Amino acid sequence: MGNYLIYLAIVSIIPLVAQLRVKRAFATYSKVASTYGLSGAEVARKVLDSNGLYDVRVEAVNGYLNDHYDPRKKVVRLSAENYNSRSLASTAIAAHECGHALQDAENYGFLRLRSALVPIASFGSNVSWVLIMIGILATISNLVLLGIIFMFGAVLFQIVTLPVEFNASSRAMDQVVSLGIIQNAEERNTKKVLSAAAMTYVAAAAVAILELLRLILIFTGMNRSDD
Repeated sequence: MGNYLIYLAIVSIIPLVAQLRVKRAFATYSKVASTYGLSGAEVARKVLDSNGLYDVRVEAVNGYLNDHYDPRKKVVRLSAENYNSRSLASTAIAAHECGHALQDAENYGFLRLRSALVPIASFGSNVSWVLIMIGILATISNLVLLGIIFMFGAVLFQIVTLPVEFNASSRAMDQVVSLGIIQNAEERNTKKVLSAAAMTYVAAAAVAILELLRLILIFTGMNRSDD
């Protein structure tokens, strides 16, 4: 029981620390105005247009840090604060989401793979726990194994997300520097915002992998008890 409580504390703390880090970085650099004073919307439009992506729209959406790129509708959606703000934080986040648009335009392999995994991950995350809980309660190891197989799809999605997000951040930095959106002195702080955001995906992947390993150990333990 003690080991399980330690494990539960670890998988709870990892994403919490990552979320606190990104919120702290955003809170800090949302108060720091960019030298050239472009809003998040203007940064996004500049990056997109400079790469010939005139058909990709930039829209404001309600919510807090729910910025994203929609590859189906070709839209960069920025939270209202980042859409209007002229801070380093909004610059970094807007450029990052445009990084996904650039990936989409270039048929970046990991982005295509992640998109293909979306239905598998959604189905797997919803069904896997039902199968696993029934299997554990009814001591049916094969049902637990089936749940683990379904869960693997969701874990794979989290793993594939990592190169997608890191590559988008790398593209974002390249764009804001090459297009003169930020000055050299602002590069370090812009990277801090991007790095903090990336850590949330690393944390999610780490927790998913740990949970998968724990369930594999439960499965192997059930098989040993059946022998």
